[in-house]
Amino acid sequence: MKKRHKRALALMAAKKAGELFLDKAAARNVPKRRQPEPPKQCPCAKAAKTALAGVGIGLGTALGAAVLHTALTPKKKSQYVPVPDDRAMDYARKLSAMVQCDTTSHAGVEETEKFLAFHRELEKLFPLVHQNLEKTVIDGNLLFYWKGRTSAAPIVLMSHQDVVPAEGEWLHPPFSGAIVDGKVWGRGAFDTKASLMAFFQGVEELLAEGYVPECDVFLASSCTEEWAGDGAPKLVAELQRRNVRPFLVIDEGGGVITDPIGGVKGNFAMVGVFEKGKADVRFTARSSGGHASAPGKNTPIARLSAFVHEVETRPPFRRKFLPEVKAMFRRLSPYAPFHLRLVMGNLWLFGPVMKKVMPAISAQAAAMLQTTIAFTMQSGSDACNVLPQEASVSANMRFIPHQGERESLEVIRAVAAKYGLEMEIMHSSDYTKPVDIRGAAFRQVERVISDTFPELPVCPYVMTGATDASFYQAICDNCIRFAPVVAGPEQMRGMHGLNETMGVDCLPGAVDFYKNLIRAQEER
Repeated sequence: MKKRHKRALALMAAKKAGELFLDKAAARNVPKRRQPEPPKQCPCAKAAKTALAGVGIGLGTALGAAVLHTALTPKKKSQYVPVPDDRAMDYARKLSAMVQCDTTSHAGVEETEKFLAFHRELEKLFPLVHQNLEKTVIDGNLLFYWKGRTSAAPIVLMSHQDVVPAEGEWLHPPFSGAIVDGKVWGRGAFDTKASLMAFFQGVEELLAEGYVPECDVFLASSCTEEWAGDGAPKLVAELQRRNVRPFLVIDEGGGVITDPIGGVKGNFAMVGVFEKGKADVRFTARSSGGHASAPGKNTPIARLSAFVHEVETRPPFRRKFLPEVKAMFRRLSPYAPFHLRLVMGNLWLFGPVMKKVMPAISAQAAAMLQTTIAFTMQSGSDACNVLPQEASVSANMRFIPHQGERESLEVIRAVAAKYGLEMEIMHSSDYTKPVDIRGAAFRQVERVISDTFPELPVCPYVMTGATDASFYQAICDNCIRFAPVVAGPEQMRGMHGLNETMGVDCLPGAVDFYKNLIRAQEER
């Protein structure tokens, strides 16, 4: 069917939708012929009826406009898939060697020697980096300095060295670095030694070409990221000591995500522009205890249960579409089926409905609209026949900018007080300042993604997790979370889980991304 015929049909459909609403609204005010006159109505009833008719007319017009807008928006399809490349196996072998180094970190445990052994492997894999860049090691945390033609607008490329423990039965041993079925297997292959390998390799290749960067470049890698330790803060303190104020920091977080939202198929560059805040909170109920054979009312566990039930069935936090979330849906909408395209592309009309139904559609997308709370731990009596004198539940909270740390904690404190619960904040930090998605740094990353990965759509994205990038907010306004590797369902399942893998085919693109990002400084 020719485009003009499709457009004509779309116009007719929109017109019909609007006319249907108009006809129904008008019918409410036009008495049927040959019917006895209805009893006279008071002025208030007439005004209400007229108002309702106006609402119907307004809804019909709005819906017609939304349908027309959607019908005229070209349907798109994400075409990007990693292209096999002769370099891929060489990169895979380097990543494999890095995975074979066990860099598991544990909260509060000094494990510097383990990371120094990893550094020795990096020196073998990337000799030019170690020969030409200034290297600083701070308790196992790495910082490399590549002097550019100017120090005016430096960039920082980041990815952490440490990995979480590898438990359970794996198809291939978690530190084997096996290259099987087109994937590198092992703990850290995806989170995040792939991107670490990619920017080291990118710099290695640029050095081999004799390239000198336009601006200073820093390579940073902490060894405490997985438990929010002091590694990244130590690196930030060193940069502050040197009076370094980066134009751009790029870390993990977003990535090339496969099927990011239900109904939206294909690969999309989801670029994280801020992180939600977080807190660990404990709620405690107390009583005089007693024998379970004669329980009273409102025992500690009963009160805790009622509290948890209320919070989970009637979440007390406000939902709102932030500008970054609106932009994400707007950019994804052309790639969705018509019914989703209608809703996602017209949030001005369907936003209130989306706020209500989003939790049923996607927990990940719903978390971008509000502060969340997840109950994760509980304790009570030591025996089944003893009423506890003290029982508690602990929760993890994630704060959204429109209802940040302070307000969110006060909201949940008020709900807890209804059930006589004490609230203890064990750790808390607020959300990070969003990156300006119309600013120079975001646009530069967007251009580099488009140049490196043809036909890959780019969308801003809200990080619901936590990264080392949050510590760099103290020295940089543009902390962008994007790892240039494909994260399909298998990678998402393996991250912190069993059988972590990284596809071999996407490694050349990741290396090229970092090379292009460094070269892009010449255009500023």
